[in-house]
Amino acid sequence: MTVTNESDDPQVPIVCTECETTSRVPLADVADAVDRHNEQLHDGDEVAAVDPDVADQIADLVATELGLLEK
Repeated sequence: MTVTNESDDPQVPIVCTECETTSRVPLADVADAVDRHNEQLHDGDEVAAVDPDVADQIADLVATELGLLEK
């Protein structure tokens, strides 16, 4: 995975359990970095992904923002 630290974008942790690697990439580059890693190293299988804890937090923030969690 390509790691870029020259941006002011928030850095998102990407994990690959098969490679046993973790890296941080700018938010704007997450989808491309994950896709590229999985294509190059795992024949396109979805192995690398955003850290599950971070993905859950982002999903909660989006759901709250959209009012999906309101009763």
